[in-house]
Amino acid sequence: MMAELIDRKQLKADARALLADAQVSPKGMVALYLGLNLALNLLASFSGGDGLLATFVNILTSLLSMVLGAGFVLYCMAVRRGERAEYLTLFDGFSFVGKIVLLNIVMYLFTFLWSMLFVIPGIVAAYRYRFALYNLYENPGIGVMEALDMSKRQTLGYKSQLFVLDLSYIGWSLLGSVPAMVYAGAVYWDTFQTVLAYAGGTPLLTETTVYLGLPDWAWTLVIGLWSLAAALFYLAHYQCVELGYFETAKRTSGVGEGAAPRQDSAWGGPDGLGGF
Repeated sequence: MMAELIDRKQLKADARALLADAQVSPKGMVALYLGLNLALNLLASFSGGDGLLATFVNILTSLLSMVLGAGFVLYCMAVRRGERAEYLTLFDGFSFVGKIVLLNIVMYLFTFLWSMLFVIPGIVAAYRYRFALYNLYENPGIGVMEALDMSKRQTLGYKSQLFVLDLSYIGWSLLGSVPAMVYAGAVYWDTFQTVLAYAGGTPLLTETTVYLGLPDWAWTLVIGLWSLAAALFYLAHYQCVELGYFETAKRTSGVGEGAAPRQDSAWGGPDGLGGF
């Protein structure tokens, strides 16, 4: 089977209709999901930036965020199927937390290794593994490497379309990251001043932890609340649209749960030669 040109506008319209009929409020689910993530980030912020405790808390909060992300996608999958998904669906990922964490780590490692060659191979690798987590969420019984292999075959011919999909939401992403960009600029400016101070022979005795009049924990709160407010208007919609791409990729590739039987590539194997 060959990849097909996806009607992005139609998928977006379908997603809006599905979310409007959702039995559990998508905005409520986004608020719960990102609110819990914000609480985790605040916990990490209050634990301090250095030391064994801070490292442990940062790792723990990152792992919990991965599991909550899985629950949010499971909610969106249920919406696309017209099923009811309660707020507790957000915690369904804990039933296979080990595989979620391991797959995220392997995906990051593979993408990082490709990025060491050059930026473009790293970007392509990120899109190649785009559907790996979705495969695992649909069928937690599969292995990590199997989920990655399925995604490699499913994304053949769809990477560029996924890239265009991301571009279509970039305005919302930029809007949601405004405080984060301001904070990053303040941190870089402080670092620049510190370097100048050392170069001038007047090293600072303490590190600055207040940027533009706000401590780190306050910046974490501002950034989290701002991004949550922006996400209320697009995150569930974006996720449902991307899942529409996933369903199309399964159907045309014949790979994945509920996919049509797949024919081998004309190049002599099920993987073909790649394709962007």
